[in-house]
Amino acid sequence: MPELKHILLTRTIKIPLPAAFILVLVLGLIYTVPLYAHENQAAGGKKTFTKHFQETLFDITEHAAFSVEVLLDDREYKIGKGVVGIVIHDDKDSDVKGAGITVVQKNLDTGESVPETITITDKDNGLYILSGLNLERQGRRELSISIKKGNVRDSVTFILPDALKKHYPKGKYTP
Repeated sequence: MPELKHILLTRTIKIPLPAAFILVLVLGLIYTVPLYAHENQAAGGKKTFTKHFQETLFDITEHAAFSVEVLLDDREYKIGKGVVGIVIHDDKDSDVKGAGITVVQKNLDTGESVPETITITDKDNGLYILSGLNLERQGRRELSISIKKGNVRDSVTFILPDALKKHYPKGKYTP
């Protein structure tokens, strides 16, 4: 019996190269996919969203599908004169490209929409440029931003001018 034991311990298994490659690939996917799927979850399993700049408006949409950061001027990010930038991230904190965006500004005293012709340009990497949006109007207003990407639709509302007076620091936020 000692001879048989010696033979079993020293015998090698030969796996053809294509099969070995597939095995390594499958094992790699098994170990990386679950890590990627949970990398944007804070302690306790909550989603996190990143606010990148100091002097911006920031909020997470009603159903936590997106975060919206409104770049107000050229101080922190060069967006151009007379325009507003919007950075949108999804619930994995990734840039949202090619989203459908609707922006409505409503006068809270009259309940009527503010007449504006807003042009929205997708600049890629989650940045959208809005031309024709005036955030400096007098009076209380509601700025509603609706986002649709694929089958996901969500929105956020800022009350102006109150939202312009309080800026949250850049960092990570949870819904």
